[in-house]
Amino acid sequence: MTNPVLILGAGRLGRLALDIFSGNDVLVYGFLDENKALHNTEISEVLVLGDIQDESYLGIIGNKTEAFVAIEHRAAKEKTVKQLLEQKKTMPVNAVHNKAVVSEDAEVGHGILVAAGAVINPGAKIGNHSVILSGAVIDTAAVIGEYSEIGTGAVINSDAEIGKGAFIGSGAVIVSGIKIGKNARVGAGSVVIEDVKDGQTVFGNPAAEVGK
Repeated sequence: MTNPVLILGAGRLGRLALDIFSGNDVLVYGFLDENKALHNTEISEVLVLGDIQDESYLGIIGNKTEAFVAIEHRAAKEKTVKQLLEQKKTMPVNAVHNKAVVSEDAEVGHGILVAAGAVINPGAKIGNHSVILSGAVIDTAAVIGEYSEIGTGAVINSDAEIGKGAFIGSGAVIVSGIKIGKNARVGAGSVVIEDVKDGQTVFGNPAAEVGK
C-alpha cells in the first residue's frame, strides 16, 4: 500500500490500526471520531481531525487516500462502511500486523484488522470488516463471518463457523466443526463444544447459555 490512510474511529481499534499501519510504513493521514473531546488532540503524534461525518475530511478519500473503519459499535461501523461504498465508491483497506501469520491459502476479505501474533491457517475464510486480535488462531478451513470480533488468544479450531457480528471473548476455544450463530457472544475463557444459536450468549467450560 502506497497511499496514506484515514482512520475512522480513534478508540482502541483505531489505536491498534495506527500501530499496524506505522509498523508497515504506511502513512496515517489522521483520525476522524464522533467524540468531540478528541478533536484536535493527538494519538502518537497523529491528529484527530474532526467528526466521522465531516465531508471536508471524507472528501479526501478516493484515489489518493485510503480509509480504514475502526468504529467499535457494529451498527455504526456497518453504516459507515455502507456510506463509503455508496458515496465514495471505496472499500476500506485491511490492517494486518507485520508479526501476524496469514497463510497465502487463506481467503481474506476487506476492511479487516489482524493484530500482532494472530495466525490464520490455510483454507480459513475471514469475512469483511472482522477483527482478529493478538494471538488469536483461526485454524484450517474455519470461517469467520463479516463484522465478527475474535478476542485475544482465542482459538477457532478447524471447520468451525463464526456467524456475522459474533463476538468471541479472549482465550475462548471453539471446538472443531462448531457453529456460532449471528450476533452470538462467547465469554472469555469459554470452551464451546455445542453449536450456539443466533443472538445467544454463552459462558463457561463447557459453555452454557447465560441466565439458564
